[in-house]
Amino acid sequence: MSRRAVRSPLPSLDEIVETIRSHGVTHVGVTTADVLTETRSILHERKAQGLHDDMQFTYRNPDRSTDPQRAVAEAVSVIVAARPYMSAEDPPEPTDSHGAHARVGRYAWVDHYEPLRIGLRAAARQIKAAGYRATVFADDNSMVDRAVAHRAGIGWFGKNANLLLPGAGSFFVLGSLVTTARYEPSPTTANDGCGTCVKCLDGCPTQAIIAPGVIDARRCLSWVLQKAGAIPDEFREAVHDRIYGCDDCQDVCPISVRLGGRNTVDIDVTDPAVQSHVDVLDLLDADDETIERRHGRWYIAGREFRWLRRNALVVIGNVADPSNARVRSTVQRYRDGSDAILAEHADWAMRRLDARSTPITQNDETDPTE
Repeated sequence: MSRRAVRSPLPSLDEIVETIRSHGVTHVGVTTADVLTETRSILHERKAQGLHDDMQFTYRNPDRSTDPQRAVAEAVSVIVAARPYMSAEDPPEPTDSHGAHARVGRYAWVDHYEPLRIGLRAAARQIKAAGYRATVFADDNSMVDRAVAHRAGIGWFGKNANLLLPGAGSFFVLGSLVTTARYEPSPTTANDGCGTCVKCLDGCPTQAIIAPGVIDARRCLSWVLQKAGAIPDEFREAVHDRIYGCDDCQDVCPISVRLGGRNTVDIDVTDPAVQSHVDVLDLLDADDETIERRHGRWYIAGREFRWLRRNALVVIGNVADPSNARVRSTVQRYRDGSDAILAEHADWAMRRLDARSTPITQNDETDPTE
């Protein structure tokens, strides 16, 4: 039997929602624990086409990540929660002289998932106290959260493949509570609000959105900056000053830009723990232990911090002051180093610095009066 001896009444959905909302959640929906058949088919199809690159996450085992009952045996309901990560105020831009600062994707400035998990786990304890099983998944390869949230009526799939919430936009993290307790599925379905707009397709710096709702991970900077190996030459200038994450397809979305400010989280933007920017010279001078302490909650392939250093070198080539002595000595140190991939990226960065420090001459016509 999936239901054990009841120790207390099953909390109502209103009680569950109240518990979750007290942790910053603004949107909650409910769906069944049935297989996400369409999503499963899409994952298999795109994996066969190579669009996932070598990304694992929900692509690792599509049959598992699209079946809530594989996550919790005999589950019947999934409660989905969305917590905003748009801050009410942006941190100030760095102002020092070397210019070697990198941007971090907004979702990674602070850990927005942990408060969401705490809220969902509190709700899970209420359900468990009634004798049912309940397990929380957030930022986890066990569950395709966007697909579950879509089926629960929380939002629609935008053309950038993000879930857009009516009246709120896409700046949200998602989490799910899978349970053997039965809750009535949400009655509404979010209608597609994108219409004919294609700004996210046009605004992607590497044209990674190859069709509405279809992302080629091989071109997506968020993935390119996370994965192992060399960054392809064709994308290095497009990386510009990014070190982790890319918000461009959301930053150009009229819905997210216009409505995102209505759903914000309170962040002390002066707190050094808010990682909106990274001083890449400091990062390149830091040892692994220091980088782990500062950025260890980020996804870094194989927990090898050389990939962050790789990203930092590309950022230097793109935006650092070419005349700054510390910039050049740092790049040269990596250029001469034993790590072949970092040395190659450092060589690229140095050549880029040289190119940016060379004045561009204009082929003006000779003044006939001279």
